[in-house]
Order: sequence, then C-alpha cells, then structure tokens
Amino acid sequence: MNENPNRDEHSRRNPAGELHAQFRATRADFERQLEARRMQFEKTNERIKAKSGRNLLGAIGIGIVLGGLLLLSLLVDKNLFMLFAAVLLGISAVELATALQAMGRRVPRIPTAITTVAAVPAAYFFGIFAALGVAVVGIFFVTAWRLIEIKRGYHATADVSLRKDFLAAAFVQAYVTVLGSFAVALVAKPEGQWWTLAFLIVVVSVDTGAYASGLNFGKHLMAPKISPKKTWEGFAGAALAAIIAAVLLSIFMIGQPWWFGLILGPIILVTATLGDLGESHIKRTIGVKDMSSWLAGHGGFLDRLDSILPSALVTFVIYTLVVH
Repeated sequence: MNENPNRDEHSRRNPAGELHAQFRATRADFERQLEARRMQFEKTNERIKAKSGRNLLGAIGIGIVLGGLLLLSLLVDKNLFMLFAAVLLGISAVELATALQAMGRRVPRIPTAITTVAAVPAAYFFGIFAALGVAVVGIFFVTAWRLIEIKRGYHATADVSLRKDFLAAAFVQAYVTVLGSFAVALVAKPEGQWWTLAFLIVVVSVDTGAYASGLNFGKHLMAPKISPKKTWEGFAGAALAAIIAAVLLSIFMIGQPWWFGLILGPIILVTATLGDLGESHIKRTIGVKDMSSWLAGHGGFLDRLDSILPSALVTFVIYTLVVH
C-alpha cells in the first residue's frame, strides 16, 4: 500500500520538477568528479614539474601549436616554411643576444634580428653558402652598430670591449643563423620537406623517449654539472625511440631501406643530445635558467631549438651524400 499518496499525486502532477531535480543531482555529481580529476591532474603536473622542471600542460599546448604551424608550412606550401623559420630563428637570435647581456656582452638586437631573418630567404633560394655569406656580413653589421653605440655612449656596459662583443655577435650568428639555415636549405631541396619533417620527428622522439624514460626510471645522472635532470636511463629510452622512429620514417617517408634508420637514428640521437647539453652549458655559463619565458613549459624559442639546430646540419649533410 502507498504510504504517501499525496507525494505520488504531486509527482504525477509535476514530472518536470522531478526531472529537473534529477538533472541537478547528475550535474552536481559530474562537477564533483570533474573537480576531483582536476585536482588529481594538478598534483600529477606538480610532481612532474618538480622532477623534470616542466609545466606539463603548458608544454603540451605550446608543442601542439608549434607542431601544427610546422606541419602547415611543410605540407601545404614549402614557401610558408620560410616565414615560419624566419620568425622562429629571428626570435631565437634576439633571445640569445639578450641573454648574453647577463655576462656583460652587448649584441645589438635589431641588426642581429635583421641578419638572421635575411639569411632565411638566402638559404632557401640560393643555398647554404649564400646564408653563410649573409651571416658573415651580418657579424660586421652588428659590430658596426655596436661601435656606433659605444661612440655615442649608448647601451655601454661596465666592461666595454668591442672585441668581446664582436665575438659574441659571431657566436649568435654561428649558433642560430648558420645552423638554422641548414634546415631552410634542406627544405628547399627536392623532397627536402620530407627529410626535414623526418629528422624533426626523430628529434621529438629523442626528447619524448628521454623524458618518459627518465621520469619513470631515471636514477643515474648523465652530466650533473651541465644538466642535472638528464639521466642515462633517459638516454636509453631516447635511443630506443630514435631508432624505432628513424626505421619507420626511412621506409614510409623518405624512401630509404629500413637499415638506413639504424644509421640515421643514432646520429640524430647524438646530435640532439649534444645540442641539448650544449645549450644547457651555454645557459649555465651565461647564468640564466631559460633563454626567455615566452613559451609556457618550454622557456624560450631557442630552448626548443637546441636539439634541432645541430641535427639540421647533419641531416643536410646526409641528404647531400645520399640523394645528391
């Protein structure tokens, strides 16, 4: 027998109200679960950040954006890669020039950016030697600009040395402009966009393999004085990821036999690792943690190019030997 006929009568007369109450209860439960998941993710992100020094969410977001722009520039129209590379390399050169001020060196940023950007179309249309010529001319352009600054007493540091600033300007051009121009010159080659995409995927595989393996199994430090978070376990994971990626890319992307990947993978592994360690050494020498803070979870643009720049050089050489 129904003990509360009035309530049943009310429910029959007000089904919308009962449905609304169920909806509110379901929504409240969903919001509680969502908040629990968010807190769990934040705790995981903080744990990863403490161990690896990265903001996971920011790093993923920036990686997706940059990767999407890269794919667009390579696969839709190779000419777009010039614009992408010019922006990326120009900002990176400015970042390095700015960071060098921390150790008392003054590399004027405007002529530095102009030189780096000018080298990109030179590499694309006229080849790597044209880009080298632009970089050499640019070094003297930057130095002349600095000389004028010194004469006018503008932006003079306590340690005013035109010779040291000249060497600093040469370093910026050699490290960013010249190495970056090899990637641009490679894209301009027949099927060069596929080779560029292939070596970039291997570099990302190295970084991802090292990150995942080091995060989960890392115990033995590789170079604690240079990069205290790099481990040999991470390097082993990077090696495995690099070889697998290179073998697959050799077969399906650049039209080479599978064993070619057994050569390309370890080479990119070495150049990417040395590039990462090299930039870490540069930052420690200068006295900065990151080249800038423009990219959440990544530091600066140059911090994302550290493994790519030397890998672009060796891939260009390999392409030249294998294809032409």
